[in-house]
Amino acid sequence: MSTIITDTITGKSTATTITIGSTPVVSTSANSMTIRGEGTAQTSIQQGLCKQWIQLVDTGSISTADSFNVTSLTDNGTGDYSVTIANDMANANYSLGGMVTDYHIVDKNTASNGTGSQTNSAGAYTIACFYVASTDGSRTFLDENRVHVQVFGDLA
Repeated sequence: MSTIITDTITGKSTATTITIGSTPVVSTSANSMTIRGEGTAQTSIQQGLCKQWIQLVDTGSISTADSFNVTSLTDNGTGDYSVTIANDMANANYSLGGMVTDYHIVDKNTASNGTGSQTNSAGAYTIACFYVASTDGSRTFLDENRVHVQVFGDLA
């Protein structure tokens, strides 16, 4: 087996392709890398990465079980949390995904438990944890034991 140690690989054309095993990794422009996905389609390495995530715990006072790219966490009131992103997103148009676990059982009329972003900016967002009543669609805000949120988008 041979070992190659280098700082820079320069391609012979404008698109540089490196093949690892049988998987091509392609750089088509500055700060843009793609890799072949499960089939033959290429996927962006930068666009496909989670840029920030948090698992917060609320058992009367909030804390962070674990996180990535988070500066601070604030309890704004019942079921209302603010997360400050350490390395800002490029704008407020990023995607938030999330869920709650260990949620409360309110009654048989509760249709669902949800999380939703109330407001967001390039550097922060707020989370609302609530139950939706199946009879009238009203929200009941509650502190949840575990809240999980992930952010996908472009970093600034």
